[in-house]
Amino acid sequence: MAVSVTSVTSRRVLIVMPALNESASVASVIEQVKRALPDGDVLVVDDGSVDDTAKLARAAGAEVARLAVNLGVGGAMRTGFRYAAARGYDVVVQVDADGQHDPDELDALLRGLDDADIVIGSRFAGKGAYKASGPRKYAMVALSIVFSRLAKTRLTDVTSGFKAMGPRAIRLFAGYYPAEYLGDTVESLVMAIRAKLTIKEIPVVMRERAGGTPSHSPVKSAVYLSRAGLALLLALVRRRPAVDSSDSA
Repeated sequence: MAVSVTSVTSRRVLIVMPALNESASVASVIEQVKRALPDGDVLVVDDGSVDDTAKLARAAGAEVARLAVNLGVGGAMRTGFRYAAARGYDVVVQVDADGQHDPDELDALLRGLDDADIVIGSRFAGKGAYKASGPRKYAMVALSIVFSRLAKTRLTDVTSGFKAMGPRAIRLFAGYYPAEYLGDTVESLVMAIRAKLTIKEIPVVMRERAGGTPSHSPVKSAVYLSRAGLALLLALVRRRPAVDSSDSA
C-alpha cells in the first residue's frame, strides 16, 4: 500500500546524501535541504572522501556516516537504507551533494508517494531545459523504453538519482541494494518492479553542479551505451534472494 499525502507530512523523512569529495558544495546543499524540509533529517554518507566533506557536513547539522573506501553511489545508498530501516524512518529521499538536485522540488517528490512506492524526479518530463547528448542520450532513451514496458507506466529518466522512496521500498532496499556500476538505478528499478512496487516520475529541474568533479568524463560517456545495456541485461537475468517488502499487518 502506497503512502498517502496526509501521512507523508506526518512521517519521518530521511534525506540520504551520498558524497565524494564534495567540500565545495555539501554545506550549502544541507542548508538548502533544511530550509525546504525543516522536519526532515539529513544523513551524509561520506563515500571515502579525502577532503573536508565529513567535517563540513557535521558543521552544517547533518548526521554523517563515513565509508573507509569509495563504494560508489549504490554502496552509499545501501548504508542510507539500512540506517533508515534501523531507525524507523518512513521515507528516504536521495539527494546529490553537488547541488544539482533542487531542494525546492522535495515537497513534490514527497507528495508523489500518495500513489507510489518510488517517485523519480525526471529531467525529461517537461520541466527545465536539461539535455543529454551522444551515447548517453541513446542509452537513456533505450532504458526508458524498456523500463516503461516493464513498469507499465511512462518513465523518461530511469538513471535519475533524485528519488523519494516509501516504507515498502525502504524494506526492500535495506535487505539488498546493488552497488555495481548503474546498479543503484538500473538494477534497483528491476528489483522494485519484480517486488511489485509502484513506480512513477514527476518533472523536476536539475541545476548545474555547485562544486566537485563530474562522475562521468567525455571518455566514460563514449562507453556509456554499452555499459548501460550490459547493466540492464545482468539485472534482468540475475536473481536476488527474496525480500519481503509487503506492508506489516
